[in-house]
Amino acid sequence: MINAIILNLQRGVKLLNALDDKVYSDKSVVPYYSSIGGHIRHILDIFDCAFEGVDTGKIDLTERKRNSLAEKKVEFGLQYFYMVIDKLEALKGKDLNFMVEVKDDLGLGVVDTPYTMASLLIQAHSHAIHHFASLGYVISQLGVELPDKDFGYNPTTPRNKGMEA
Repeated sequence: MINAIILNLQRGVKLLNALDDKVYSDKSVVPYYSSIGGHIRHILDIFDCAFEGVDTGKIDLTERKRNSLAEKKVEFGLQYFYMVIDKLEALKGKDLNFMVEVKDDLGLGVVDTPYTMASLLIQAHSHAIHHFASLGYVISQLGVELPDKDFGYNPTTPRNKGMEA
């Protein structure tokens, strides 16, 4: 599981290595006017919340840091990726089936729900893939090439003809 998450996040690293700050922070694409950097920062904030609360067993997904430098500057986005990947690397070989209490706001108020750490990391991974897929649209509108054919594709999503490896 950890290897799959790291592999996916490395796609984001590859994307950032092909961008400059202007493209990374560009908010001109309709309909949401969100930047590549905004998506990247948001993706990594979810992982960061998980790591922040792992020692106490209380993870609050509403307490995201929202570091504006990680959203506007490629260098800081890359640093954030490397920090998250390093923390994931440290989990390799560990039993992640321990319970944590996860707090989040689902739109009707804050809820607390028991998860295993493994299930939270799977959710963060799926969330990252979802945002990478959204980024695919932003990236195409900005004239940037996708880092690879799997960027933003969930492994269970059927491919259109011509998209297979």
